[in-house]
Amino acid sequence: MALTFTLHPRLRQDCIVIGRLQLCQLLMMDDSQYPWFILVPEKAELVEIYQLNKAERELLIAESSYLAENLAILYKADKINIAALGNLVPQLHIHHIVRYQTDKAWPAPVWGKFEAVPYTEREITDNITRLKDQLRL
Repeated sequence: MALTFTLHPRLRQDCIVIGRLQLCQLLMMDDSQYPWFILVPEKAELVEIYQLNKAERELLIAESSYLAENLAILYKADKINIAALGNLVPQLHIHHIVRYQTDKAWPAPVWGKFEAVPYTEREITDNITRLKDQLRL
């Protein structure tokens, strides 16, 4: 019996689902301090990128690059931090964090630096609408 993809409970708790690309679900971290998005390949029990086949790895890089480029344009980023850590959430997921030299964590990493500040409903709607328009989703 084939395993089914299920989003890790921590990602479901901490993020807002925006939609999907060809391979990945696109999530937005519910922390208004940074535009922070996550790609999660919709494949069961993935932990590492090398577990994807060659075509899927290439598609993941293409989707990540597409997202990063569009985030940089949309949010006028100074830098886009891209990382696959998986220390707390073993499910393969790729963080895309828009950084500014003026953000409160700069130049340090954002993980564990400050308590998350959830978006308002209006901010969620605005961010999702703007990103979907930018990505043509």
